[in-house]
Amino acid sequence: MPQSDIDLKPSEFFELQPPKAKILLLACGALAREIVDITQANGWQGFAIQCLPAKWHNTPQFIVPALRDKIRANKHLYEKLFVLYGDCGTGGQLDAMLREEDVERIAGPHCYSFYTGNETFAAQADEDMTSFFLTDYLARHFSKLIWQGLALDKHPELRDDYFGNYTKLIYLAQTKDEALQASAQAAAQQLGLAYEYRFTGYGELRSDIAKLATS
Repeated sequence: MPQSDIDLKPSEFFELQPPKAKILLLACGALAREIVDITQANGWQGFAIQCLPAKWHNTPQFIVPALRDKIRANKHLYEKLFVLYGDCGTGGQLDAMLREEDVERIAGPHCYSFYTGNETFAAQADEDMTSFFLTDYLARHFSKLIWQGLALDKHPELRDDYFGNYTKLIYLAQTKDEALQASAQAAAQQLGLAYEYRFTGYGELRSDIAKLATS
């Protein structure tokens, strides 16, 4: 699958508005590159995409109000809206808001789950209980989102407070990229964790977009 050149920074919003779009995908910025890759590789021109900043995972209280505003601003402009977020730390508030607005989202608590496949991820939950996960996006932006985002660049002595109960870092890879594998391995070393690589591809992110494209 050809890869886009999108490299969205954690603080950036993102929009893509094809002229024939009938469905709006409202998503986390950490999924922007993957969504564009999936839709463009399959020639699915019916999707508009609007993404909120990926760094809001560190401040999830911003996610629900911003998505509500996006839904209400766009509901009358498209045949369907679909949200590509897990619960992502909102403590159920996202699902409550989506029920009120009558909008569906991809199934799963977070992107690690729907990339892996929700059933598979749940089946591995006990085995992976002490694992810290990276995706392609997080491997690419580990320094900004994790190391700096948790102020470990200024207070590295807090590393064990944050990660002392983890035993390994699992890189859930969407693409087979040696540079990202090296970045993920370096992140594991920086956190003092064992390293494991698992190739997931796009998982249920792709299959859910495919269902929307053919519905």
